[in-house]
Amino acid sequence: MTLQQELEPEVYQGQFGEFTITQSDRIGVMVYRTSLMVAALSFAIATWLILSKGSTPTVLTALTPLYAVFWIALGVSLATIHIYLAPLHRLLQLSWGIGGIVAIVLALQNSEPLALLVYNHPITIFGIGFTFAALTGIYFKEAFCFNRFETKLLTPLVPLLLLGHLANVLSIVGEQLLLGIWAVLFLVFALRKITQPMPSDIGDKSVFAYLKEQRTARS
Repeated sequence: MTLQQELEPEVYQGQFGEFTITQSDRIGVMVYRTSLMVAALSFAIATWLILSKGSTPTVLTALTPLYAVFWIALGVSLATIHIYLAPLHRLLQLSWGIGGIVAIVLALQNSEPLALLVYNHPITIFGIGFTFAALTGIYFKEAFCFNRFETKLLTPLVPLLLLGHLANVLSIVGEQLLLGIWAVLFLVFALRKITQPMPSDIGDKSVFAYLKEQRTARS
């Protein structure tokens, strides 16, 4: 199928009637998948630096801009993802925002590199962890909708690593192992999204229309 054919409007039968997938819908999916890939790549590069180079001043300095790229890309993903439950979608976006604000405040108010600050002061996970809660929400949505093995593993892995570090119950080797697995599976997830049929990421637009009508009627 050519790109032009991919972008032409198509009519589908949904649960609550027919709906059309437009060029704008498909562009939104491409933006969603591209931003996921950017987030996965920045996370993988940061992980590789930590695991291969250690906590040198150069590495620690590089981690902050990499985290900024990851956070921005994740925000774009959350702006373009299709989730039927609007309150859940807003909750994930709110979590992303809270985590980002906390990260910015921590970075501006401390001379320590952000990564080292969070590692040495696990209590900061209560703030910055909101961003990763939003990311876990994406993993959960993808696992629930598409039954992907990598997101099934990532959904419990992320809180396990963060809460394990917060509670100081994981060894350094254990944390490194979980971090490495996280980075690899995140890349697998982002790469597999590239070959997934676009309509599946758009979803049943008749459901969105129906839910919007219900909200309008209640108001």
